[in-house]
Amino acid sequence: MSYEVNGATIEADKNGYLVNIDDWNEDVAKAIAAEEGLELTDGSWEIINYLRDEYINNAGNQPNERNMVKHFKDVWTHLDKVDAKSLYEFFPRGPAKQASKIAGLPETKRKGGY
Repeated sequence: MSYEVNGATIEADKNGYLVNIDDWNEDVAKAIAAEEGLELTDGSWEIINYLRDEYINNAGNQPNERNMVKHFKDVWTHLDKVDAKSLYEFFPRGPAKQASKIAGLPETKRKGGY
């Protein structure tokens, strides 16, 4: 599988995850999101950037949904409640997996969110 982005072919594995994390940029993220049927919002980008930061700057850490909720409770203080449902509003096929795909990260082998 591959994505066509700005005249370049970006290689992905059979599940749509990038083969090379260095091929990622915001245009690639938008192309993957379009393939997933999603339009990226400010909240989506916050999740994507958080996952990329954790993976790149924290020894390949790929947070599960519980850890994502803990993080965003501190970030999204403007919301009355932040829970897993809040994350699924941005990434309905699973915030840990679907957001990681759009973030250009390797597929997590973890099952479920917890």
